[in-house]
Amino acid sequence: MSNNKGKVAIVTGATGGIGFEVAKRLGKDGYTVVLNGIEDEAGAEKVKELTAEGITAEYVGFDVTKEDEVTSNITKIGEKYGRIDVLVNNAGGLGGRSRFEEMTTDFYRFVMALNLDSVFFASRAAIPFLKKGAHPSIINYTSNAGWTAGGPGAGIYGTSKAGVHAITRALAKDLAEYGIRVNAVSPGTIDTPFHAQIKATKPEVFASWANNIMLGRLGQPKDVAGVISFLASEDASFVTAETIQIGGGQALGI
Repeated sequence: MSNNKGKVAIVTGATGGIGFEVAKRLGKDGYTVVLNGIEDEAGAEKVKELTAEGITAEYVGFDVTKEDEVTSNITKIGEKYGRIDVLVNNAGGLGGRSRFEEMTTDFYRFVMALNLDSVFFASRAAIPFLKKGAHPSIINYTSNAGWTAGGPGAGIYGTSKAGVHAITRALAKDLAEYGIRVNAVSPGTIDTPFHAQIKATKPEVFASWANNIMLGRLGQPKDVAGVISFLASEDASFVTAETIQIGGGQALGI
């Protein structure tokens, strides 16, 4: 733990679900963690929770789809600490469903902004401070949808996640000369509030999802957090431009 003392990790979209579990794990690894989100009350609560566990944490509220907000806030964080060691671009989501024929340009732009622009804005702003970090890295989130192009109505989500897969590799190429590594994780079906509605209304459907996963269970947020902890660590110092599937073998089908 002491190896990471003084190191700073930013986790976007960290007020719940996988993001919070990632922030907690990095905090336990010894990082000072900066949680981002758009729900300020939830952010304050989560910081209290982490502080109670002996983790140094703060919350900074901004919308990852808004260029100016991202740039100014990440720059402030970098200036405050004099460095950024890990940027976890966790924020993102489906954004809703729409078939292309009926898709509005606003919906298209929103989903692309949520999943792809956010990675670009945050990474660009963090790079000058990552250069001052120790074993610095960026960790992004892609999805099976980036390969399969998503289910009905999720085509633009799949398109945006394919973009994340490509920008991860492009950033890795661009930043290798500075020793900044860039990797991605691709979580499968993870048991989070993201699936709360179907869990409540169609529990049998929710339960059946495990049947399509080789390991016979849904993922837990800590399954993702553990892999991100590894990617951020010196153990992964020769790993860059990679995407790690965290889906219990789901991507292969059964």
